[in-house]
Amino acid sequence: MDKDRAWRVVTVLCKGIEALPHRLAVLVGGGLGHLLRVFSGRRVAAAERRCARALAVDGGRARTIVRASYGNMGRSVAEVVHFSKFRGRLDSFITVHGEENLRSAYERGKGVILLSAHLGNWEMGAGVLASRGYPMNAIGADQRDERITNLIMEKREALGVRTVSKGFDLKSAIRCLQRGEVLAILIDQDAKEKGVLVPFLGIPASTPYGPAKIAAKYGCALLPSFMIRRGTSIYHDLWLLPPPWPKGHPEPEESMEDAMTLCNDVVSEWITKYPEQWMWMARRWPRAMEDEHDPRH
Repeated sequence: MDKDRAWRVVTVLCKGIEALPHRLAVLVGGGLGHLLRVFSGRRVAAAERRCARALAVDGGRARTIVRASYGNMGRSVAEVVHFSKFRGRLDSFITVHGEENLRSAYERGKGVILLSAHLGNWEMGAGVLASRGYPMNAIGADQRDERITNLIMEKREALGVRTVSKGFDLKSAIRCLQRGEVLAILIDQDAKEKGVLVPFLGIPASTPYGPAKIAAKYGCALLPSFMIRRGTSIYHDLWLLPPPWPKGHPEPEESMEDAMTLCNDVVSEWITKYPEQWMWMARRWPRAMEDEHDPRH
């Protein structure tokens, strides 16, 4: 499907979902996620191989996990579409755990980096923190169609979350942290040649090291944070964990490989606990590592 036709489909679906009551919209979103899975044969097969290898599970279990992942993605998209209706109401849907960890780090005044992953509905986590008075920023989500990128940015802004830039912009990220603000970064995407190769779910993966490098240089706290859906419901739990370093950030002399291995270990632990809520359809590892387990190669 070409970009213009895809954009028309997105526009129609958004209008339809916006018109629905929230609970029904999330239900419909889950159904649309499963429908997408039905028409994504090769991508689904790759996701199942990825899942089976990373979690060391059989094909049947991997199929169940990936099926649930598509459903969660659809529900999450429906919730994002409804963001304009959420202002002042997010606490009705989200329970926050460990806010004292964020508050302690924020009150140091050096900025806070929240490390997370495409787990649960990651977009809602930043929104509920913004509603509690934290100045929230998020790294831009670059899509193939800039119109969709802009749509995501608009939805974030409806909850008081500012998009720092489209893609990781080091200078923009540093500026918001120097203002003592909070920056949310997802580290579970393939960074290709711009990352360090460290284990992710036990398999070497190129991981962006910018967050650890900034935290080490400027002394801002680096906290893991995960948004977890309760089953298939409209309710969520946001977990704000303590930093994995005694001082709240890596030491300047710590290697980026060691720092990002520690970060990936935390992310991997949470994905292993809630595999049905991670985006297995995204290519996380280098193509060669995935293809070697493809029976067609």
